[in-house]
Amino acid sequence: MIYLKIVIVLSTLCLLPSKNLDDSSQKKIRYLALGDSYTIGESVQPTHNYPQLLENNLKEAGLTVNETKIIAKTGWRTDNLIDAIRQGKLSGPYEIVTLLIGVNNQYQHKPIEQYKKEFKELLEMAIELAGGNKNHVFVISIPDYGFTPFGLSNQPSISSEIDAYNAINKRIAKELNVKRFDITPISRRGIKQPELVAEDGLHPSGKMYQDWVELFGNKIIAAIK
Repeated sequence: MIYLKIVIVLSTLCLLPSKNLDDSSQKKIRYLALGDSYTIGESVQPTHNYPQLLENNLKEAGLTVNETKIIAKTGWRTDNLIDAIRQGKLSGPYEIVTLLIGVNNQYQHKPIEQYKKEFKELLEMAIELAGGNKNHVFVISIPDYGFTPFGLSNQPSISSEIDAYNAINKRIAKELNVKRFDITPISRRGIKQPELVAEDGLHPSGKMYQDWVELFGNKIIAAIK
């Protein structure tokens, strides 16, 4: 009789769903987004910025996102972001770190050599925050605000300078063996597709952010799995 009870208990355990085991072994994601107004999603709802949309993508792919932390503020240059990271005393490693910075260096007419030096420093900090895993760090190119109502009158000059800044972050990303996503062509559809520009006439709309994530979301997921 005792033997029979043991057999019944063992059989019941074997029939129990394995969900708990799967949950415990599932990869947990901490995501750190570094940047400026383009990262926080100036002029869109917080749920429509690209970090939040990327988090949604991760969850749809079956990944567990424990944290999405944004270190960004409208108007920040590279030096402002460096200071914020240092003061933030961030606790890595993060499974995903994205970096999009530079438009305010250009807009405020700071020396481009300053951007070159500080962007490399920021990317090295991002790699460190990812626990040294370069496959989990992603550079995003600077959008071109020349193709918005705000910048249209000065578009050729803005676009030329944005190209120069993007050439620098592209070169440094390649030098440090970090993947980079070029979303600038999407931003240059802003005049012909006004739905891509927020109501302020300057920043990306939720629709543009969605287009960005459609470009790089699955690639980030594949890189971290």
